[in-house]
Amino acid sequence: MSTDVAWMLQMTVAAGRHAELQMLLDEMVAATAAHEPGTLEYEWSLSADGSECHLWERYADSGAALIHMGTFGATYAERFFTVLTPTAVHLYGTPNAEVLEGLGGMGAVVMRPVGGFRR
Repeated sequence: MSTDVAWMLQMTVAAGRHAELQMLLDEMVAATAAHEPGTLEYEWSLSADGSECHLWERYADSGAALIHMGTFGATYAERFFTVLTPTAVHLYGTPNAEVLEGLGGMGAVVMRPVGGFRR
């Protein structure tokens, strides 16, 4: 069984804050890539009109997810929530209680693995 933990965060972008969003996500992507080897996927996507943003994150395990969550809270959360408003969070994999608690405040819908495979 996989130990991966992943989530999809759906957000709206504050009007007139697109340049700020781009600077923030560039900084977050660079820092995550450089300092968090347990981050397996970290992909930002924007709708054609720039009003909706999705963030796909996948971690090797709950420990790696918690490292990211700690860095996010200490370094980026204030700016992030000024520019982005979460509208939905879906959590996948086998998260531990700390990850569940950390994302629970955002109303995360937990999706438990029930079948499938990986290559």
